[in-house]
Amino acid sequence: MFVTDPVADMLTRIRNALIAKHSVVDIPRSRTKIAVAEILKNEGYVSNVELVGKADYTGVIRITLKYGPKGEKVINGLKRVSRPGLRIYAGADELPKVLGGLGVAIISTNKGIMTDKAARSANLGGEVMAYVW
Repeated sequence: MFVTDPVADMLTRIRNALIAKHSVVDIPRSRTKIAVAEILKNEGYVSNVELVGKADYTGVIRITLKYGPKGEKVINGLKRVSRPGLRIYAGADELPKVLGGLGVAIISTNKGIMTDKAARSANLGGEVMAYVW
């Protein structure tokens, strides 16, 4: 299946798995999706990110989802900001804060994909890919 927006497809798969209370979700592998998944893991939104399949980019990313002690979702919202039809860019001084700093904005910079906090500290701007809270 051909997907025109792979990051939006990834976020939708994670959102649907959270609604269905799945413990893991498999996503087709790409460098961009691996970087986004690693950010979700480093920020504490998912438990584990595992690369399954061949060593090249033909395998899948297996993301182990995280739930609270009463079964509540750790990720309350995922929103794709920039899309293929309308790219959204922000300079280093105008990077968005999600929920006043409680959430994370995922930014694609010329130094790689990083959080808004890391981009702000490195004084980098870029494409605002998604919000996670």
